[in-house]
Amino acid sequence: MNSKPSVHLENASFSYPGGKAGVFEITLDIAPGELVVCIGPSGCGKTTLLKLIAGFLPCSSGFVHLGGEDVTTTSVRSRQCGIVFQSYALFPHMNVWENVAYPLRVRNIALGERKRSAESMLDMVGLGGFGDRLPAELSGGQQQRVALARALVFGPRALLLDEPLSALDAATRVTMRDEIRRIQKQQNIASLLITHDQDEALSLADRIAVLRDGRLIQVAPPQELYDHPADAFVASFVGRANLIDATVLAPDVVESPLGRLMTPLHGLPIGAAVRLLVRPERVVPSTIATGENIFSVTVLHDRFFGASRDIEFSIGQCLLRIDTATREAISYVHLPRNAIQFLPTH
Repeated sequence: MNSKPSVHLENASFSYPGGKAGVFEITLDIAPGELVVCIGPSGCGKTTLLKLIAGFLPCSSGFVHLGGEDVTTTSVRSRQCGIVFQSYALFPHMNVWENVAYPLRVRNIALGERKRSAESMLDMVGLGGFGDRLPAELSGGQQQRVALARALVFGPRALLLDEPLSALDAATRVTMRDEIRRIQKQQNIASLLITHDQDEALSLADRIAVLRDGRLIQVAPPQELYDHPADAFVASFVGRANLIDATVLAPDVVESPLGRLMTPLHGLPIGAAVRLLVRPERVVPSTIATGENIFSVTVLHDRFFGASRDIEFSIGQCLLRIDTATREAISYVHLPRNAIQFLPTH
C-alpha cells in the first residue's frame, strides 16, 4: 500500500451554530486502496466528517488535503470525490447507464465515451446488460451497485460512502459488503464509509475510526480496536463488554463486585481504582465449583441464537454476560486471568 495518503485531514474542525455540535480537531490519513470505516453514536459527527472532506461543509479551522493538494477552501466539484448516499439518489427518469454516466455528462465528456465508460463500470459492478433499465426496475442491491458505479466512473480522488447499506435487507447487506470491498480494492481508491453497524465496520474496514461528541477517540485495525480499546467507551461501543470496577489489592489481585479476582500482572499501585474489561466470549462455563476466578451464577436471561447463546448472569450484585456455544445448563463460570484487561485510565 502506498504510504502517501490520498486523504489527509489535519486538525480539521467544523461547528454548527451554537458551537456544541460538529467535529473538532480531526487528524486522519487514508491511504490509496485503504477503507476506513467511521462509527460512533448518533449525532457524534460521522456524516459531518464526510461532508467536511467532500466540501459540503467548510472547515472552521484546520486543513483538508486530497491527492496531496490543499482543498480546504475549494468547491465540492473541484475536490473530485465520489459519493454514495444512503438513499442512492438515482435519477428516476434516466436509465441505468445514463445515471452512471451523469458525472461525465456534467464534465462535458462526449456521448460515445460516456456510454462506453458507463457500460465498463456496470460490468465491473456486475450489472452488465442492465444499462437500458430504469432504476425502478432494479432491486435495492442493484440500485446500490449503480450508485457505486456512478461514484467511480470519473476516477475520483476518494470514495465517500454515507451508510450505503442501511436500506438493504440483511442478506443483501452481507453480499454488498463483499462487493464494496472487492470494487474498492480493485480501484485502489482511498475510501471512507460511515455506518452505525458494528458488524459491517469490523468485517469491512482496514481501520476503524471511532467518533464521540465530534472527536476522534481511536483509529485502529478492527482486531486491535476490539482487543485493545482506548477506553471504556470504545470497549462498550465496539462489540459487547463486561466492564467491572475494582480496587487493586496486589500486583495480580483486585477486589471487585464479583469477589476477589486474580489478574495478569499490572504494575498499578495498591488501592488504585481500576476498570476491567472481559469480553463475553472470554467467559468460560465451568463444571467445578471452586478454584481461581470461579463464581456461582444465577441465570437472568438466556437468548438462543442457534450457533451460540447470549446469557446474562447475576453474581452477587454484579451482572455478567457470556457468549457461549454450550447447550448445557450453567451454574458456574470461570474468568481466566488472560481474559481480564485493564482499561487505560485518563
